[in-house]
Amino acid sequence: MIIPTAHLEALYDLDEQTGSAIMWETKRVALAMKLAWNPAGTSTRQHNEPAGNQHVWHYHQHVFPRYADDELYRQLRHRVSVEDRARKALELRSALFSAEHPYRLTDADMVR
Repeated sequence: MIIPTAHLEALYDLDEQTGSAIMWETKRVALAMKLAWNPAGTSTRQHNEPAGNQHVWHYHQHVFPRYADDELYRQLRHRVSVEDRARKALELRSALFSAEHPYRLTDADMVR
């Protein structure tokens, strides 16, 4: 997920600079997913208001690695263990900082 540090509830609240930065980071994460896991593709998703399926009242952009048989849009849910999530986070972080990444992160890019 890509989440701005400023509280913004929905897409409608984004200024041009924040929206541009979110899309840049979405691209960076999608490219890192390609390096880390070699998916067949990637998808992004973002929701606004209850009818738009928004459940968290802070803007965020989802980025998904995609595979031919993943059934992402069938709303099938399965639990992923904490260990698997931690391993995936480390793999993605490694890819984000990798010299192979065309827009790799550096320590200077980190906002804390």
